[in-house]
Amino acid sequence: MSMTNTSTQQPVFDPNTAAELREKRKRTITQSLAKRHRKEKTFRFFGLFAVVTGLCFVAILFGSILYKGVPAFWQTSLTVPVYFDPKIIDAGPKPIQTANESPAQYQERYVDWQTKMGMVDWDGLIVKGMIAKDPSLASQEDDLRSIYTSSEAFRVRDMVFKDTSLIGQKLDLKFLADANIDVWLTGKIDRSLPDDQQQLSPEVRKLADRMEKQGLLEHTFNFKIFTNTDSRSSPASSGLAGAFMGSLFMMLIVIFISIPIGVASAIYLEEFSKKNIITDIIEVNINNLAAVPSIVFGLLGAAIFVGWMHLPLSAPFVGGLVLSLMTLPTVIITTRASLKAVPPSIRQAAQGLGASNVQTVFHHVLPLALPGIMTGSIIGVAHALGETAPLLLIGMSAFVANIPHTPLDQATALPVQVYLWQGNELRNFFEGRTAAAIIVLLGLMIGLNSLAIWLRKKFEVRW
Repeated sequence: MSMTNTSTQQPVFDPNTAAELREKRKRTITQSLAKRHRKEKTFRFFGLFAVVTGLCFVAILFGSILYKGVPAFWQTSLTVPVYFDPKIIDAGPKPIQTANESPAQYQERYVDWQTKMGMVDWDGLIVKGMIAKDPSLASQEDDLRSIYTSSEAFRVRDMVFKDTSLIGQKLDLKFLADANIDVWLTGKIDRSLPDDQQQLSPEVRKLADRMEKQGLLEHTFNFKIFTNTDSRSSPASSGLAGAFMGSLFMMLIVIFISIPIGVASAIYLEEFSKKNIITDIIEVNINNLAAVPSIVFGLLGAAIFVGWMHLPLSAPFVGGLVLSLMTLPTVIITTRASLKAVPPSIRQAAQGLGASNVQTVFHHVLPLALPGIMTGSIIGVAHALGETAPLLLIGMSAFVANIPHTPLDQATALPVQVYLWQGNELRNFFEGRTAAAIIVLLGLMIGLNSLAIWLRKKFEVRW
């Protein structure tokens, strides 16, 4: 038996070829890493560019609002020594009901006294005070009545109505200049325009410039923009007090209606309801309602609350109900998201120790989800604070010159006040005042959002 030796051919190791392969593989990896790094840098660049662009637009927005709005908090005014002359205020003492006098008789005497007080030349008191401060103004008595806004005479009258002991006294009172005077002195109107395009006569314009040079007219911070209501007859004295109270009443209604109902609904849907087609339909509708335009809620509120239930038109109560409907989906969605964020181990541990489902939710899950719930609720309220469209449809765009004392009184709201002032015919004056109202509204919204962030950071639990 012959044996044959079979030998297999072994590959010959070539160091040069192996080195080339290693270099090629190294170049491929290097190129791949460089490509990935370029893509990462490009992505980071575009991300940073987007953030910087957004911040620039925000800075431009806030800068333009502040540029126009901050000067509006300063307004032209004058301080006048007003002497409540008994010879001019000759209506007699304020009537006091006597023991043998019927209420009807007293009311008749009181109305007669009010009529006489209304016929007093209150403008004459102010003008005499201006002349007393600068006797050289005596020759322009008629023009002096155009320097201050018309509502100041009624303010002096109301002071005497409230306290008749002022008669015979002299007080230094601060009066707001007329809106046209403020526009002229602050340079909000082109002084080179011909006389027929100016809002003031040449005599009044010269008088205003003269009084400013003498220091009789000065620019001071106007606190009355926060304490006065809106005014059409006296634009210079218009303020935000009525709109602020209307917004406050509406926010209180949203807080006491939308948040409890929304949180309770979210807890039931997330923790207690059975998953079936009914709950699926409810969840889909809640998500859809969160995307519905706000004006649709205004139409719904006008049809149900005003048209069907006959609730008062232009009332904060109705506005609060409409904004509650609009805020409800947001509160439900954010509350459910906060409940889902609680780890299942919390529920399992509580139930493992014998806690019921209700005890597990209210003693363990809900306290841990509270920061997210509060954050979502406050953001929802802040969103409702800035809404305008639904309020226009329920009549809150009407002119209201009084501060509402109850949610059922007629009122307007801060965003609606911005809308009304923006369309005022005295645009030179109200453009800055509109920006000032926006600053107040943005301040409230930023404050609410800051509160939401603070509450979340304070009560946040890291897992």
